[in-house]
Amino acid sequence: MAIGLSTYSFFWRWTAAQRPLSLTDMVERTAEAGATVFQVCDYPPIEEASDGELERLRRRASALGVRLELGTRGVAGPHLARYLDLAGRLDVAFVRTMLNTAAHRPTVAEAVALLAAALPGYAARGVTIGLETYEQVATDDLLAVVRGVDDPHLGVCLDPANCVARLELPATTVERTAPYVVNLHVKDFAFTRAPGWVGFSLVGCPLGTGLLDYAAMVAWVRPVERGINQIVEHWLPRQDSIERTCAVEDEWTRHSVEFLRRAGS
Repeated sequence: MAIGLSTYSFFWRWTAAQRPLSLTDMVERTAEAGATVFQVCDYPPIEEASDGELERLRRRASALGVRLELGTRGVAGPHLARYLDLAGRLDVAFVRTMLNTAAHRPTVAEAVALLAAALPGYAARGVTIGLETYEQVATDDLLAVVRGVDDPHLGVCLDPANCVARLELPATTVERTAPYVVNLHVKDFAFTRAPGWVGFSLVGCPLGTGLLDYAAMVAWVRPVERGINQIVEHWLPRQDSIERTCAVEDEWTRHSVEFLRRAGS
């Protein structure tokens, strides 16, 4: 088990900053923060990177003692094959994905068939796929896919915050998926009143200050005992300026790493 950061730990700093961070920058800042895993998650440019760019990223991460993971969306055969190739080039042993894309929403049976066809190639290279819990797919259906494929190289990437929008309680999501979890996305969240007191917003907050029952989650999942990496993410609302937003993002990231370290993760 290791503490890791994700591209979602640097979301504002690579999507909106005046000088956006590169993947190499994010790897270096991961090492500086004391984390040892970096998950390149929902970062489409990685798919267009040249062989040289991928090799330079791999070498830099290796030199800093940072292991790389990948994250994408979709379970179509060619797409999973592309990410298996990327995993090989980057020395990656874990790929997170989601069932749906904008153009493809497979049924449970279709997802089982697609993943069952892809898993032998992943297993042969020692790469595990984690299907993330999120609001577009009921947890029952996600678990039906994992159980239907029934392969040790397929499991759940648990992010209990995502399922709130489906009116699934985080605690229930944690308890039901715990035996199948292979990767953890750790972010805290809270409801705040919308301006004018009409409605609520579900937004991020510093780890340990919101609704995520972190202690209960790790008690169920047992990431240390089972060797499950914990990857820090944020739902940070934009602040009054992009400079301030990036500064707060950095504060939250460093706080999260220290929180997990103190928790004995």
